[in-house]
Amino acid sequence: MMPDTLSPPPKFRDPAVTAKGEARARVSLSALRTLWINTGTLCNLACANCYIESSPRNDALDYIRLDEVVAYLDEIAAGHLPVEEIGFTGGEPFMNPDILPMLRTVLERGFRALVLTNAMRPMQRHAVALAALNAAHPDQLAVRVSLDHYGAPLHDAERGSGTFGKSLVGLGWLVEKGFAVSVAGRAAFGHEPEAVLRRGFAALFAAEGLPIDAEDPGALVLFPEMDPEADVPEITTACWGILGKSPQSVMCSSSRMVVKRRGAERPAVLACTLLAYDPQFELGGTLAEASRPVALNHPHCARFCVLGGAACSR
Repeated sequence: MMPDTLSPPPKFRDPAVTAKGEARARVSLSALRTLWINTGTLCNLACANCYIESSPRNDALDYIRLDEVVAYLDEIAAGHLPVEEIGFTGGEPFMNPDILPMLRTVLERGFRALVLTNAMRPMQRHAVALAALNAAHPDQLAVRVSLDHYGAPLHDAERGSGTFGKSLVGLGWLVEKGFAVSVAGRAAFGHEPEAVLRRGFAALFAAEGLPIDAEDPGALVLFPEMDPEADVPEITTACWGILGKSPQSVMCSSSRMVVKRRGAERPAVLACTLLAYDPQFELGGTLAEASRPVALNHPHCARFCVLGGAACSR
């Protein structure tokens, strides 16, 4: 069962009010800056804790096709939407047969592209074409590589024996070919303070000759843990002032994600990258339909975005 298909705790069930009867926070789409494309949930790895349960067998989200992505790019153009970046996530995006044509189309239309990958064999088999694409569109294509920890033991415990070394090979190749690269790690993995994690990654990057600044939160992104069993508070309208945050700091104020559900006739647009299976966060089939406000009535809204302060885009 997928993590966000589980029935939400009682305190998250009502999109309008919390369990205490307080007004639940809602986030309006201030401007669509990033459109995420979920390329499908199939992956070359079966990680121990994947928020979307990607694996070599999970095809709950089907491979999206080039023509389906083009339809959303056309909607962006027709509506003069302020989209700057198209992000590709999965699963493993480089397993999708249309990934190179989709990237090429996005770049040729002038968007920045960001691909989230484990940088292993699915990416490496596209090496020649990918390098040519990056050379043709300098500074437009960015790749973020998942390294859960700066040490092989913890990373491999999560993703499988030998995966750390293979991802490092892919990361090194990306740097060598001049790609804009970043690394995604896990903030609480190994129960180390952030400063310790960043020092550990800095030592790894130095040892590998990788010019990545581990102190730069954009170059080394440390995502909060997504423990579905952990209790988190509900976010009320009063929380913005209490926490000193703005609704515009939450990624559903500036992004949406497109998915193709297995067996569906057409893709759907979701509120964000984290809630791929919860039907209440499916906002429609078009970007126009998906422009309505989003109620923060899921634990991920609190743990990842509001309290965790994280965002998937650059």
